[in-house]
Amino acid sequence: MTGRLANANKAYESSDYIGALTLLSSMIDDGADSEVLTLLGLTFQKLGLEKDALDIFARAVDLDPTPEVLKRAADSAVAVGDDERALLFGMRLFVLQPENPDVAALVASTFLRKGDTKSAHLVRAALVDSNDPAHIHLAATLYNGEGRDPAALTVFRKLADLETENPYPQACYMAVAREFCDYKALAELESRWEVASWDTATSTPRLLKGEMSFANLLHCGNERLNRLATNSAPVRNRSKPARPRMSRKRGTQPLRIGYLSSDFWSGHATMRLLQTVLTLHDRDRFDITLYCHTSERYLKAETADRSLLGRIVPIHAMTDAEAARTIRADGIDILVDLKGATADTRYIILNENVAPVQVSWLGFPGSNIGIDCDYVIGDPIVTPRASARFYHEQICRLPETYQPNDPLYRALPPPTSRSELGLPEGRFIFAAFNATRKMTIETIDIWADILRGAPEALLWVLVDSPTARNNFMRAMTERGVGETQIVFAGTARYDAHIARLQAADIGLDTFPYNGHTTTSDKLWAGLPVVSKRGNNFASRVSESLLTAAGMPDLVMPDSRALVERAVALAKNGDEVASLKQRLVKSRDSAPLFDAERFCRHLEAAYEKMADRARLRLPPASFDVPPLAERKGRFRVNETAASYEGPSM
Repeated sequence: MTGRLANANKAYESSDYIGALTLLSSMIDDGADSEVLTLLGLTFQKLGLEKDALDIFARAVDLDPTPEVLKRAADSAVAVGDDERALLFGMRLFVLQPENPDVAALVASTFLRKGDTKSAHLVRAALVDSNDPAHIHLAATLYNGEGRDPAALTVFRKLADLETENPYPQACYMAVAREFCDYKALAELESRWEVASWDTATSTPRLLKGEMSFANLLHCGNERLNRLATNSAPVRNRSKPARPRMSRKRGTQPLRIGYLSSDFWSGHATMRLLQTVLTLHDRDRFDITLYCHTSERYLKAETADRSLLGRIVPIHAMTDAEAARTIRADGIDILVDLKGATADTRYIILNENVAPVQVSWLGFPGSNIGIDCDYVIGDPIVTPRASARFYHEQICRLPETYQPNDPLYRALPPPTSRSELGLPEGRFIFAAFNATRKMTIETIDIWADILRGAPEALLWVLVDSPTARNNFMRAMTERGVGETQIVFAGTARYDAHIARLQAADIGLDTFPYNGHTTTSDKLWAGLPVVSKRGNNFASRVSESLLTAAGMPDLVMPDSRALVERAVALAKNGDEVASLKQRLVKSRDSAPLFDAERFCRHLEAAYEKMADRARLRLPPASFDVPPLAERKGRFRVNETAASYEGPSM
């Protein structure tokens, strides 16, 4: 057989594939070994007989399952589109060579073709160190949206280096760098794309083509530019049905309000704000339906009675078209989207024109480009009249704040002592519990100025990842802040989070994207927050909340004044104690925590929207007048809910 195999090899190498096939075929009946089968498979490939080649390679694997033989079989299976056998051979090969990026790419690509992204993630780590452009692009697909694995930094840095003039990978790298506090990378990227000059720019920076709306808000406080970050903006359905007409006459039947969200579970930040408002709707005047696409894993763990919120229609398993037909059939008068351009949005439903009036509220702090909403709900601070030209929606301004707050179901446990938290008793503590992606270069510059001005104070900051902690500490020490001035916190259950906040002296904010639920959590816990005025919705939220809490004096006009105020507070314990006392009293008196008053304002807004729709008038911006008197108050509830870190 050795001589015939040698002759077959010569024929193959001289491109005499028919001659090689003839010789090899005569050897099959003699108990061919793996070497013979491999050459026969290669010959079939040269003759364009890939399926026959795959069958032969499979036989070779049975005889000799070495990496080389398995690789040929896996590649052949991919070539003929046999994903089952590609995975069979590919996974056996991956076990033998778990760090081989070619093998990982073969397996991951096959899983992706089968729609099994979760399994593809099991092999993605082997792609990270590769410099093959195909591997880098595949790794970027698999690490997209990854906020905890530091390998994403390497992957998106390589992708950005591959395409230095392409705004899409540059924007992706910038977003990942924010998650891991990689300020060196951010400084280089912002310098390359001249981000510092954006506030005065009259043209459109090229990076905006690669940025998603939410990612842009994290670092850009310019309302004109925010609406130009249109990567992944929805494409409107031009053949969609016409809007239904408002048929119910005022006062004859309850107005049908639909809320659309994936966050209808008590552990989510949205429900920590909205839950009591939903229960307080006047059921004689408003019929409430929740179109719920909340993940099953959250619903299975839910302990709250969701039936108190309204009629619940699960649409998680429905397609967008099915959900749109359901909402239209229900005769909803006003559909309120609580997601906007954020994760898990179902904006296509809105773009099918399912209700006479469609409203954006709470989830996205700005104009939702490409989403068909008539109104966005704001207030005089977050959406002043001068902002109207930057919105395609009309603006409904609630009189005191756009943000509801739950004083009934929200946890308010006793404070946790500093000793239990490992914090020093005699130090002044600034607390910052915003998401790391909000901790921009502007933000840490301000924090560093404060800590240098108050060297005895420390910053207690929520940074959970070891990589992000190292990067954050390096950036602060480079700015002259001592390591002993930084204490890192991790995530905690919501009740434990509220309890620990009470151990701090003053809360610090982030810029240009303020704390939203994060700020209201601090205020609810009795922790004053110092902030400054902003130039767009996301950067004005803390001012709105502080004003509604009766603490407008903690909003500074600019960064310099903010630093001076924070440093002065660090040296004046009596003033801090007074601020805390005011804030605690505000729970029972300030509009921020008066859910019933807020609900009545919201209902007045819905009635105004409905009245215009009944008269066939186009949507128009309007202000809701404040109630003359405030209703009764609620007792706070010390029940616990889950807290998975800041999300808004």
